[in-house]
Amino acid sequence: MTAFLLLLRHELKLSLRQANESTSAVFFFLLAALLFPFGVGPETSVLARIAAGVIWVTALLAALLSLERLFQVDYEDGSLELLAVAPVSMEVIVFAKSIAHWLTTGLPLLVVSPVLALLLQLPASAIGTLALAMLLGTPVLSFLGAIGAALILGSRRGGVLLALLLLPLLVPVLIFGVAAVDAAAMGLDPIPRLGVLGGFLVLALGLSPWVSAVALRQALE
Repeated sequence: MTAFLLLLRHELKLSLRQANESTSAVFFFLLAALLFPFGVGPETSVLARIAAGVIWVTALLAALLSLERLFQVDYEDGSLELLAVAPVSMEVIVFAKSIAHWLTTGLPLLVVSPVLALLLQLPASAIGTLALAMLLGTPVLSFLGAIGAALILGSRRGGVLLALLLLPLLVPVLIFGVAAVDAAAMGLDPIPRLGVLGGFLVLALGLSPWVSAVALRQALE
């Protein structure tokens, strides 16, 4: 636990020094979502119907912007090799990096999403469900993204490969995240959809550190 906290603090300090990556993701999230009213028109009913999908899709794409460099910087400057021989397991390293990525990227998206929801005319009754769905779903983006980032480590055109690897895996998260918000907006019970998102989160927490660690060890050999 001490090693994990030290690694997490180190990653957060690095992220603060390179704050342009997280701010770029947030600005992309805002701008991409706000472009939709110009494309589909200002009708309240239309915006309310597509609001959940717009927010989830743009959040997914915004998270992808910074995932390529999750391990790449450490790999290029040799820090990853030093971490690999340190007296701490690679799984703990992956877990700390994934948590740091969520805190610097996923959490800001979560904070901004209710504001976007209001601008896109999402019913107020569904905003709480949106925040809860994002709280469950955005960490899945970070942890599954760690697997993709580890698999493409050292590859050319890594961003394209990362998108091809991750988008099929993240579609179920997108579907149930949108379904939960839509259910709340229609007055239905969103709990079953949120439960599925919670299941995805538990699965990602269990599998991502192990699979990513195996991929990183192979990349370092």
